[in-house]
Amino acid sequence: MKQLGQILTDRGSKYAVSGCPASDRGAVDAALKELKRDKSYAKATHNTWAVLLSDGGPLKGDDGESGAGMVIIRMLEREGLEDHLIVVTRWYGGKHLGGDRFRHVQSCVRAYLDAA
Repeated sequence: MKQLGQILTDRGSKYAVSGCPASDRGAVDAALKELKRDKSYAKATHNTWAVLLSDGGPLKGDDGESGAGMVIIRMLEREGLEDHLIVVTRWYGGKHLGGDRFRHVQSCVRAYLDAA
């Protein structure tokens, strides 16, 4: 799993992005398990993820950050990137971010795509 680490901070919340190839649900589950072996990621408030499977369509997990998985799916669709899992991790900083949290998810995914 490629980890870009911390991308941005806002009002105490920290965001990171990771990703790797994944062509089925088993690969997604294995990648998430691998990521969470790192204690800081295991203790994160949210590990939101999405993947567009060439053989099964979109899969996503909001992990309590309602709507964030769909943000990642839309970006993957625009890029035409299939069979690649992207995980946006958030460590909650104590203040609600409202709609800004979706912009932060987009910023993280964009940073990952630009680095790929």
